[in-house]
Amino acid sequence: MFKTLALLLLSISLAHAAETDKTAAAIKDTLQKNYEQLIGPVNQVNKSPISGLYEVITGDHIFYTDKTAQYLIDGSMFDLKARRNLTEARARVLFAVDFNKLPLELAVKRVKGNGSRKMAYFADPNCGFCKKLEHELQSVNDVTLYLFLYPIFDGSAEKVQNIWCSADKAKSWEDLMLNGVQPAAAKCDTPTDKVMALGRHLKVNGTPALIFANGIVNPGYLPAAELEKALDSNSK
Repeated sequence: MFKTLALLLLSISLAHAAETDKTAAAIKDTLQKNYEQLIGPVNQVNKSPISGLYEVITGDHIFYTDKTAQYLIDGSMFDLKARRNLTEARARVLFAVDFNKLPLELAVKRVKGNGSRKMAYFADPNCGFCKKLEHELQSVNDVTLYLFLYPIFDGSAEKVQNIWCSADKAKSWEDLMLNGVQPAAAKCDTPTDKVMALGRHLKVNGTPALIFANGIVNPGYLPAAELEKALDSNSK
């Protein structure tokens, strides 16, 4: 009896999954045929956490639509009970960066402990949360850090130049961010233009922006405890 019931439940589940796949395929076909010029090429259509609502992936954006593709929603979905932005969490996974393809030669490299874990990040010398991040990183060990100097605030470009052109870039950065010691004036060729172009390509609109080894991007500051969790779970 239990075996028969299990088989019945499995059949129902498979039928439901097949129907969901069929609906998603129909939505994708409708959007591509009629609205591609409006929203761009549709890469994926998936069932969302809300019944009757489907997730539409176009390039680097997430939309939502109903099963008939009559309505399109452009915005974030929140789980109020969990206090979690589901759209943002999903985007981090869908649009993850290939860490191994980052131009790490444009970054200031620091190795702490055995350097086994990896994190790249964009930071501005005049960014308050970037300073907070550096203080938190003092408690994090066994990590290799790749810092992309990303001057988006007024007066930051000169500081970035002075840091990059110093004899010890990492020390110059830490002296400034941790102790408020201004870097000495210096001139040399800097990769700032390339870093800014990289940031725009990766849609880095604010600092700090953290990129972990599995490509998951965290747009913002994290305290040490959360950094440790992220580094452990996201390291390859």
